[in-house]
Amino acid sequence: MATWKRKGGISKYYHKIIEGMKTNGYEEGFAIQIFKQIEGFGEYGFPESHAASFALLAYHSSWLKRHEPEAFLTALLNSQPMGFYSPSTLIQDAQRHRVQVLPIDLLHSDWEAKLEMGPAQRPAVRLGFNLIKGLNQDCGWRLEEARAVQIFSSVRDAAQRAQLNKHEIDVLAYAGALQSLAGHRHQAAWEASASLPDKGLLKESPIIDAPTDRPVLSEPNELSNLLSDYQHTGISLNSHPLALLRSSLQARRYLSSKQLLDQPDRRLIRTCGMVTVRQRPGTAKGVVFITLEDEFGQINLILHADTAERQRQILRHATLLGAFGVWQSHQQTQSLLTKRIVDLSHLLPTLNKKSRDFH
Repeated sequence: MATWKRKGGISKYYHKIIEGMKTNGYEEGFAIQIFKQIEGFGEYGFPESHAASFALLAYHSSWLKRHEPEAFLTALLNSQPMGFYSPSTLIQDAQRHRVQVLPIDLLHSDWEAKLEMGPAQRPAVRLGFNLIKGLNQDCGWRLEEARAVQIFSSVRDAAQRAQLNKHEIDVLAYAGALQSLAGHRHQAAWEASASLPDKGLLKESPIIDAPTDRPVLSEPNELSNLLSDYQHTGISLNSHPLALLRSSLQARRYLSSKQLLDQPDRRLIRTCGMVTVRQRPGTAKGVVFITLEDEFGQINLILHADTAERQRQILRHATLLGAFGVWQSHQQTQSLLTKRIVDLSHLLPTLNKKSRDFH
């Protein structure tokens, strides 16, 4: 057995196998054919034990996702980076399956995601500080330890007792983690700037909150919140970017993943979505598989080698991709055999959203 086109050393058994089969009454041509089949399988074949263990893992994972989806999502988030799907894709899929996902919150979050019980019959998934870009684990642990002694009464209290520096308190504010203490992001950013812990001789002085007559700042709009979500955490629990573009996309006759569910086999269609996965398996003879995402779900694209090569630059760099082709729908398996792609990234604001690429 071997992998990635290595022969696994089976060639040294060529004469033994051929002569042995001839001795047992098989013709030489048939024996050579059998050997070539063994040699081909030896380049990359899964042994039975691997197949059995993989089947068990797939079954257990499917059972957990069906019966304990909150625990399943929590475990996946705490095992990142892994697999094909980003935290954003995992969370949106969970939300579509009625899993309640709670935002990062200074008063409730730990470093990792966790289950949080509430009035509902099912637990909720509380996102962790580890999703915040630029925040290190030491800061997350300091926040957990300080909050375990006494719940934070204000942003300044948290900054003082967890000894947050300017960078740490700023990224917490822009990630939306201070909302329960300071309000929306604009208020939180102002509060953060006035809450840096004292140093030197004032380090041990009593914590005195800032004056209550704070300026009333305007609340950021939906797009601003969306941009900040993606820039600082890579996820958003509110609107999906394509939900904000849907009217414009409809005017261009791009179908959503929800609309595609009802399309008949072999229908010529156009669709679009954010690129989440690019795959070019070594065994697929140049065929490229793309996964797009919109506010309703996922769309699978198949690009033959000539199509992929002809539009290589768009394929590699587009964040929002439009696709034209033939819809394939058979036995609940659906994909778009794509003939042409267009880069629609200019329609999206800067989200800093990267795809998972596999070659």
